[in-house]
Amino acid sequence: MQSIGERLEEARKKKGISLREAAEATKIRGDYLSQFENNRFDINLTEIYVRGFLRNYATYLKLSGDKILNDYASLGRGDGRPRQPSREIYGRMDVSIASAEDRGEGAAPEEIAAPQVAHRQPAVSRGSNVSAGPAIDPALLFKFGKWIAGGVIVLLILWAVTAIISGTKSDGVAHSPSAALPKPAVVAPVVAKTITLVALDVVRVTVVARNDDDSEGAEIFRGTLARGQTQEIPWPGPGSLYIKANAGENLQIEYKGKRYGSQFTGNNRAKM
Repeated sequence: MQSIGERLEEARKKKGISLREAAEATKIRGDYLSQFENNRFDINLTEIYVRGFLRNYATYLKLSGDKILNDYASLGRGDGRPRQPSREIYGRMDVSIASAEDRGEGAAPEEIAAPQVAHRQPAVSRGSNVSAGPAIDPALLFKFGKWIAGGVIVLLILWAVTAIISGTKSDGVAHSPSAALPKPAVVAPVVAKTITLVALDVVRVTVVARNDDDSEGAEIFRGTLARGQTQEIPWPGPGSLYIKANAGENLQIEYKGKRYGSQFTGNNRAKM
C-alpha cells in the first residue's frame, strides 16, 4: 500500500508539474510540499494547518482530500492512542499458566515442597535436670508433605480441565454463524475551519500565525491575488492569524458565505 507521500508525488508527476509550479498554484510553500511527499509532517505548524495544507494539496492533485486526511489520522496524528494493559496485573497470571503447563500431570509444583521442620533441642545447661522434649518422626513429616503435594496436583489437573472445556465452548460460540460480529469503527473525517481571501482588485497578501505573545509566527500564505481571485486559508479560530496586505481596501474575507472588509486600508495588517 502506498504511503501518503508516495501518492502525492505520483499524482504530481502524472500531471507533469514541478514542486515550484505546485507551490505557486496552491500558495503553499514548496518546502512544505516536499516534506509531505517525503512523509515528514512535522513542519513546525499546528495540526490544523498541516491538515488544511494536506487537503488543499490533495484536492489540487485531483486526489480525495478526505481519504488523505483519514490515512493521516491513522498514523496517530492528533488521536489518542488506546492504553496497553499493565503487565504488572497480568504478568503473574502468564507465569502461573506457563508453570502449570511445563510441570505436567505427574510432577509436583516447585512452589510447594515437603515442609521441613528444623528440630531444635532446647538448650540444657550442664548439671540441669530438664530433659529434652520428644523428637518428631521425619518419616511422618515426609508422608504429610506427599499428601499436600498430591492434593495440589489434583487441584491443578481439575483447573486445567476446566480451562480447556471453557476454551472449547468459547471457540464454539465465536465460530457460530449466529454469533454477532463487532462492526469496525468508522473514523469520521476531521473538517478544518477555513476562511477565504477575496481580491476586489490586485493586492499582495501575507498570512502568518499569531503567537501567544502577539508576535508573528510561521508564515502560512504569501502571494499576489488578481482581481476576483480567491484563496482558502486554514483558520483555527478568532485571533489566531495576522493578515497583511499592501492595499487593505482591495481585500475582503469570506466566512460561511458572508464577506467582511479587511478592517484596514493601505499597507497594514489586521488580526483575524
